[in-house]
Amino acid sequence: MAKKLKRSYRFALRSSLYITLFTTLALVILLYFSGIQNVIIPILFMCMCFTFCFFIIQYRVERFIYRRVKRIYDDVTLLDVSDFQNYPITTDMATLTKEIEKFATNKKLEIETLKIRENYRKEFIGNVSHELKTPLFTVQGYILTLLDGAMEDKNIRKKYLNRAGKGVERLIYIVKDLDMITKLEAGDVHLDTEEFDIIELVQNVFDLLEMKAAKKQITLAFDMNYAKPIMVLADKERIQQVLTNLVVNSIKYGRENGTTEISVENLIRNKVIVRVTDNGEGIEQENIPRLFERFYRVDKSGSREEGGSGLGLSIVKHIIEAHNEKIYIESEYDVGSEFSFTLEKAE
Repeated sequence: MAKKLKRSYRFALRSSLYITLFTTLALVILLYFSGIQNVIIPILFMCMCFTFCFFIIQYRVERFIYRRVKRIYDDVTLLDVSDFQNYPITTDMATLTKEIEKFATNKKLEIETLKIRENYRKEFIGNVSHELKTPLFTVQGYILTLLDGAMEDKNIRKKYLNRAGKGVERLIYIVKDLDMITKLEAGDVHLDTEEFDIIELVQNVFDLLEMKAAKKQITLAFDMNYAKPIMVLADKERIQQVLTNLVVNSIKYGRENGTTEISVENLIRNKVIVRVTDNGEGIEQENIPRLFERFYRVDKSGSREEGGSGLGLSIVKHIIEAHNEKIYIESEYDVGSEFSFTLEKAE
């Protein structure tokens, strides 16, 4: 929006005063040596001279500033052209300088932000391409092999079709996660808020992931025995997804014979905080700020042995924020990690 700069008369007033004083003094001296002793003439001359000089100087300076400074306004689009023509141009250079400096600072910040977004966009496109092409090439390879003659062997045909099916499942998994995170970011996901026992929900997640944890001999446990239910108000299905993703991550990057522990604590009067703690490999501090980005992986080797879409933590963050809650992470490399998030307690 165009900013109306203030009109300044200081320059014209001072210049007119100096010219008037000088010319009036010259007139008085001339009249004195001419022998004319009339006080009215210098006073009338001084008034007329000051008025005339003031309007001429103010007009000319404004036109001067307009013609030359208008190029600056046009180049940096500081003012809208239509608004610019309706307002007088300021002769206060301090005001103009401040406006241009402010504009330059804002534009510098915008450029830096755009550069960061552009780098993020390039990285995101590269990650999407990498995530999709791996299962696509896998499925394509098995199908082409079958078409080249391997279909005649029933054992190979069944094995390759099963592997191709797994590749398709992975593609569906990635696309579903992308669709979900897009809806979460756009605010299109409806939350079915209800009262439920968070302890019972955690136990359900433990039961679902018990076999997965057993493969790495990781123990899933509470930090203590919760004799009473802890009722919270949230979307039960979404919170189960949050807990599942966090526990799966702790198993994926946990140590063999390790532990994943969940605690639920009162934070303030109407809030609880759920902590998911493990003694796994931990996360280096330089990776923590980007941990919730889509497809960001701490492991730069590109290994996909553990599966997953690379969107789990990003989905977790968006689900928690959709509840107007907070998620936190504390981690020390080679020691372990703790993810925690808040929930509203039921009345």
